[in-house]
Amino acid sequence: MIDIDKHIHELITMAISEDLARGIDITSHATISKDATGVAHYRTRETGAIAGIPVAVAVLNTLGITDIDIPVTCAHENVAGTTILTARGNLRSLMLAERTTLNFLTHLSGIATLTRKWVDEVADTKCQVRDTRKTTPGWRTLEKYAVRMGGGTNHRMSLSDAALIKDNHIVAAGGVLQAFDLVRLQYPDAPIEIEVDTLDQLAIVMDRDPDLILLDNMSTKLCKEAVELVDGQFRLEASGGITFENARAYAQTGVDYIAVGALTHSAKALDIGLDLKME
Repeated sequence: MIDIDKHIHELITMAISEDLARGIDITSHATISKDATGVAHYRTRETGAIAGIPVAVAVLNTLGITDIDIPVTCAHENVAGTTILTARGNLRSLMLAERTTLNFLTHLSGIATLTRKWVDEVADTKCQVRDTRKTTPGWRTLEKYAVRMGGGTNHRMSLSDAALIKDNHIVAAGGVLQAFDLVRLQYPDAPIEIEVDTLDQLAIVMDRDPDLILLDNMSTKLCKEAVELVDGQFRLEASGGITFENARAYAQTGVDYIAVGALTHSAKALDIGLDLKME
């Protein structure tokens, strides 16, 4: 699941503030009595994996709605028409919460649903589907949580979590070994991942004992040869040029991970709606 930390509360507050930028919800104030109460049923309108329920609850709590029933759990796939959350309380507050809760739920559930499809595609292999830092600014914690709810795994959350030596670092340092040695010298306890795009580069870095080697834009044939060359000494991740159509072929090469930026930057929102009833 996810802890609703200070940063996420700030996102919630910002989202509500955007809706109240000029003071009040004029439509609700004109049409709904201040003491009116109601029931909001959040229902899926298409089948998919759910993520974001704790965030939706936090939005509702922020607006004073605490009578909430949650019949499902995040990560589970639900068919269209499933009620995933029911909230009771002040009708104006429920209306104010509607768009913000749905924005969180639809986007995060969309990521979870897309991730689940990728995970299912590589089922029965040892390969795990892993995300990247291609996330919406400010939403990284939430989007990576949604990946986990879909059965995927997370790469580093920030640049401080591990070193990932990429082609431009290699150019700046004067070579692949120079880059690796500089990182190891200055940050001896940090996990080090290094990107290679040829088998010759792979052979060069193997004696440095990296934590993971990223195979960049290699064909499935080259990835399979890399797996044979490494022979289990290090974890391997295939990245670049991986599509849903060729994902299983990459997984079958024996790599430990495939990196999929599309999980977070291209996920379609899952259709979830709110049906409101007066009490």
